[in-house]
Amino acid sequence: MSDVSAEAAAQPGNPTIFFDGVSSRRRKVALTFGDALEILEEGEAQDQQTISRWAYADIRRADSPAGLLRLACTSAAPLARLEIRDASVAAELTARCTRLDEHQTTRRGTIKIVGWSLAAAVSIVCVVLFGVPLAADRLAPLVPKPIERRIGDAAEVQMKTIFGRGACDDPAGQAAFAKLVNRLRDVAGLDESMTAAVLPTGVPNAFALPGGKVFMLKGLLDKAQSPDEVAGILAHELGHLRHHDNMRGLIYNGGTSFLIGLLFGDVTGSSAVIFASRSVVEASYSREAETGADTFAIETMHALGRSPKPAAELMFRITGKEGGSGFTILSSHPLTEDRLARMTKEDRPASGPPLLTDAEWHALKGICGGSGKI
Repeated sequence: MSDVSAEAAAQPGNPTIFFDGVSSRRRKVALTFGDALEILEEGEAQDQQTISRWAYADIRRADSPAGLLRLACTSAAPLARLEIRDASVAAELTARCTRLDEHQTTRRGTIKIVGWSLAAAVSIVCVVLFGVPLAADRLAPLVPKPIERRIGDAAEVQMKTIFGRGACDDPAGQAAFAKLVNRLRDVAGLDESMTAAVLPTGVPNAFALPGGKVFMLKGLLDKAQSPDEVAGILAHELGHLRHHDNMRGLIYNGGTSFLIGLLFGDVTGSSAVIFASRSVVEASYSREAETGADTFAIETMHALGRSPKPAAELMFRITGKEGGSGFTILSSHPLTEDRLARMTKEDRPASGPPLLTDAEWHALKGICGGSGKI
């Protein structure tokens, strides 16, 4: 046994308890203070044996209730504990253990933790406000077309579930609609993979999906009074396709989960379903996206020798009367006075041929069946 400068024999009323961290055995022990703390099995002095030897520099305070000093040792078993109830022994040991509370969080440490937490929170906010939109802008045009089409197919299922399983299929109406779409597509510079259809629902709306899919709802066609009105709305949707606005919104709203899904191929599962529901029921394009689609529509209509103003008049006709109820074009294309004024400012006398003949327009109005009211 090493030389000791003090000895702390366990007192009957305040026993010192040792747990070796290996078994659940509860041992009453005595302590001796020398160049290290020696823990001895309690018994007759001549029978005492050293159970463990802890260097003072390795001793740390552990959580304990009032009136009890519970200690651990970094060089002992992780679960080893020493429980001291005698105040004088605790004071003696505390004086020798200069690193007793080194692992405890100090005020300075707390401030440091709070500081790092605030920095992390600011970083998250910056990522949400700037990082994700920037990533969406950069990545949207780079999404491979096959993946974009798969997303569009999954979204189309959701759309048709909401607005009707099948597209309107009157032959004459389909021919007129195809003629109108093809003229717009050719001027807009989109390839033949772009598809368009009319869905049989009274909701006045139109929307674009990833993969070059455009849908017009019968309710919008019913309220249109000329081919130019319909063409301007379709041209606006083609603008969203050309600028990848729907993919950009999907990446932005889906955030990290969508990017991970994109990497691992899970783009027709939950991510696409979420996109589908949001894009029709809740989502709206940003002001910049709407302005860009308006510009595209204006340029397309001018290239056809037609005016973009009729499309704005159709939107105003719908939103002015029904903007506060149900699904309308207002839900995804908020019409402002500035937008209406801009379309009106871009009004020009027609310099190109009519987009459809009177007979074709009549057929288009009846694409979902019926006489096709004009």
